[in-house]
Amino acid sequence: MRQLLLIDDDERLAEPLQQYFAKFEMSLRHETHPLKGIERIKRENFDLIVLDVMLPEIDGFETCRRIRQFSDVPVVMLTARGEVMDRVVGLELGADDYLPKPFEPRELVARIQNIFRRGKTAKQAVSVFQLGELTLDLDKKQLTRNDDEIAITATEYELLRLLVQNQERVLSRDEIMQSLRGIDADIYSRAIDVLISRLRHKLDRPELIRTVRGQGYQLVNR
Repeated sequence: MRQLLLIDDDERLAEPLQQYFAKFEMSLRHETHPLKGIERIKRENFDLIVLDVMLPEIDGFETCRRIRQFSDVPVVMLTARGEVMDRVVGLELGADDYLPKPFEPRELVARIQNIFRRGKTAKQAVSVFQLGELTLDLDKKQLTRNDDEIAITATEYELLRLLVQNQERVLSRDEIMQSLRGIDADIYSRAIDVLISRLRHKLDRPELIRTVRGQGYQLVNR
């Protein structure tokens, strides 16, 4: 059974979600305080975190940033605010998906299952790609530089895998969006740009991913 953690100060939300998630072989634990949630993530092994933006003391954005300092566990952010910029900020901080409140529990489950599906598909591919001093191992779902692992999120990994497996071909934003279905379509253009920028920074080789004006992005491994 998958182990998930909900960090949300709304006590009324947790119980019905826990009951619903159980139908899909998911055990949903709950913390109302972000700092306690962070400590719990350090102690226990979770497959995914569901994180509310509006939290006491520190908000969900800061909570996500702190989680990313020590863990690459997938994060789905929830918010009662629907601003596009909130979603973009969440992606910039390493969230894998973003769902506005109110939401249907089935949609949240579907998005979570999609994240797990992407991870499972990646594990089934046994292949290693060399990008200079960088190595992407699709079997281990691991990116390394000279044998030192580089921490990337599930969404960043999926984007890099897509680019690497389509080397030298220009991928349009629509193509990338189809692979990264967890990102809301109404913000896909900016969201893809954010993910590309974040990935370039982590690779520390911005020339690897080339922007083709009016067309999309291309991985150039030379």
